[in-house]
Amino acid sequence: MLDVIANGLKDAALMAWEVWWALVFGFFISAVVQAWVPRERIEGAMSGNGARPIAWATGLGAASSSCSYAAIAIAKSLFQKGASAASALAFQFASTNLVWELGLVLWVLLGWQFTLAEYVGGLVMIVLMAAMLRLFVSPRLEEQARAHAREADTGHQHHMAGETLSWRERLTSVSAWSDVAHNFRGDWQMLYKEIGLGFVLAGFVAQLGDNAFNSLFLTSSPPLVQTLWGALIGPVIAVLSFVCSVGNIPLAAVLWSGGISFSGVMAFIFADLIVLPIILIYRKYYGRAFAWRIVALMFVTMVLAALAVDGVFSALGLVPSTRPSTADVFGSVALDYKFVLNVLGIVVFAALFGLTARRGATDPVCGMTVDRDKAVRTVHGATTYLFCSEHCRHRFEADPQRYIGAAAPPPAEHEHAH
Repeated sequence: MLDVIANGLKDAALMAWEVWWALVFGFFISAVVQAWVPRERIEGAMSGNGARPIAWATGLGAASSSCSYAAIAIAKSLFQKGASAASALAFQFASTNLVWELGLVLWVLLGWQFTLAEYVGGLVMIVLMAAMLRLFVSPRLEEQARAHAREADTGHQHHMAGETLSWRERLTSVSAWSDVAHNFRGDWQMLYKEIGLGFVLAGFVAQLGDNAFNSLFLTSSPPLVQTLWGALIGPVIAVLSFVCSVGNIPLAAVLWSGGISFSGVMAFIFADLIVLPIILIYRKYYGRAFAWRIVALMFVTMVLAALAVDGVFSALGLVPSTRPSTADVFGSVALDYKFVLNVLGIVVFAALFGLTARRGATDPVCGMTVDRDKAVRTVHGATTYLFCSEHCRHRFEADPQRYIGAAAPPPAEHEHAH
């Protein structure tokens, strides 16, 4: 038992080393896009129905964080402001399937074919979702869900900075880089548990051995049966694993090594928007009827998209013919290009977190770090408290003692009023 635990943790650490640089640089690119790409007009263009708002939603989602929880919170906000259900769901699909960091990690662990399949499959899911939405959600139910969303408690959302500087000014502005750093830190704060759990699950699942995988994935069955079964079982494994966003890629690599079909890997990756905690959030945001209908819609689109991508990639000869061994998946620590990239990743990570430490303050409500010069603030007693959003400020003002008593903010995290 102790050997299994030790080997599981060792493999988890090796996989983390394998993709550390890709995670850091992926989140860095995402943070730059979130902080510096203009969005106000894009959000306005998403209201109403039709292909144009869905296209804008797809572009905005692709420019956002890969965090599934952030994606559904922002999508809810857009839905409240008039975006159609199709546009809101398109944003979610794009935010969790078309982003930089996801593609980089997929490329490192599984190969470029899986990265291409992820991007193609994300677009296929959006098209299928828009085409089938009315089979699951009536216009009346959509409006009921919008009314429910406007009454629901709003969760934390990423800061979307406005654009007042030129690109040259941004590159030389400490304030602009602070926006990048805080988006970078915010993504890590929201995703580190999922990413860490993904590595640990991958490490321990790899200890099960080939016999467990062979029976689960029907590896002795005809290829067509494996393809169909994989597309169905992939989302089920995702739902039960509770891991979403980039965190499910390590486990996807282990499943591919263990014999699941190409369609199964893709369906598993697509299914991060229907894990159980997120389904409960849908019910809270939109009401039970709308929540279950969009979950059913997403499940169908994920399965069909996985099968479609598998069919096209198989016809084009793009499905990898060989599978990596366990040693290939988890890699090793050596003095090579990966070592250099990982060291650079550590430098970038430390520099951006250091910038947030120098310029940041911690929101006493949600724990997010925000730039002191741009934070929402309120005065209570003789202290000015800083917040990431109006929502957190309102929660604080409704019951200040709940947050002050739980953990009084240290001097670096607030300003004294004079």
